Amino acid sequence: MELPFAIAAVWLGLAVVSAIIAYHLRISIALVEICVGVATGAVAAAIGVTDRLGADGEWLRFLASSGAVLLTFLAGAELDPVVMRVKLREVLVVGVVGFIAPFLGCAALAHFVLGWGVQASWLAGIALSTTSMAVVYAVMLDTGLNKTDFGKGILGACFVNDLGTVLALGLIFAPFTYKTAVFATVTVVVLAALPAVTRGMTRIYGNRTAAIRTKWVVLVLFGLGALAQWSGSEAVLPAYLAGMVLAGRAAKDAHWMRRIRTLTIGFLTPFYFLRAGTLVSVTTVVSAPLIFGALFAGKVLSKVIGLYPVIGRFRQQRQERWYYTLLMSTGLTFGTISALYGLTHGVITQGQYSFLVAVVIASAVIPTAIATYRFLPSHLLEADEAVEIAATVEGGETDYDDLRDE
Repeated sequence: MELPFAIAAVWLGLAVVSAIIAYHLRISIALVEICVGVATGAVAAAIGVTDRLGADGEWLRFLASSGAVLLTFLAGAELDPVVMRVKLREVLVVGVVGFIAPFLGCAALAHFVLGWGVQASWLAGIALSTTSMAVVYAVMLDTGLNKTDFGKGILGACFVNDLGTVLALGLIFAPFTYKTAVFATVTVVVLAALPAVTRGMTRIYGNRTAAIRTKWVVLVLFGLGALAQWSGSEAVLPAYLAGMVLAGRAAKDAHWMRRIRTLTIGFLTPFYFLRAGTLVSVTTVVSAPLIFGALFAGKVLSKVIGLYPVIGRFRQQRQERWYYTLLMSTGLTFGTISALYGLTHGVITQGQYSFLVAVVIASAVIPTAIATYRFLPSHLLEADEAVEIAATVEGGETDYDDLRDE
């Protein structure tokens, strides 16, 4: 029994080191955890102790998946329904272009330049078309942009982008079956009832039973996640939708949201981000750097070329346009999921998988680091802080979230 505790201690030790590094470098903890994971995996492989990390252990994979599910739920819950309605055109246009440009561009690159087969090329296009909701949301939390209309618009566009990825993976490689119909039907029914049931449980038991709302929401997320995986989909998709339907009053309890974030960011997501880093085979990537460079350039350039002019129609300020574009150029969750699907179903080889995962992880780190260091729209944060200060001065204990709802 001591082995799981020892392995968990190693991973949480890496998480603590990552947090210290992130503090001193002033960059997102998610990015540092990924990089620390890559370095740890490379060192473990060099000295022949990869198995001792326990990255493939079922319990550790469960914790990592739980972190991705809860982080995705939180990202959905941050979407302001009013902002989404106002920004519907922006979110749809940016999200659709953000998917189509790299999907077609990277598939063509893999087939015509790298000589990959047709199916492998389509899989590469899907894996590299994604944006990383997990990374983007983690960065939003670090910077405070998750509270701004600008940040909520980016999160909405990320959702549309990744929805296109999920649909493409399903249509091309995972034909719809009766399981898909069952999953879709149950999800619609559960999500339709979720806000009312959550409000009722909170009203009756919220102040009497310890953390019942957290237990209830996690129950729903895990139940829908299990159904999603049974149907051939992924658990993070219903988690995001659940967050969206609770993004109104039911999820605006600042103390409850803070507790969920503490559980998610403090304990679960380090396993997810660190493990994602250890999946990269550094030796494979180093042995053929031109392939890695071509795929990485294909993903990022297709995103930039497709998105920068489009985002310019909605954001005139240069810093905002570049920050928006670079965050939309990230990838992680659905990218690794798509690559793993291709590997387990024989669509791509182990080498192709390593390149795709390496590019996906690099895209989670490099564009986000550039965006944070060079193009962070700090003027939006200053304006948001001014509103918060005004609310405090005028209303004493006025809650900032309540002010924004008004």
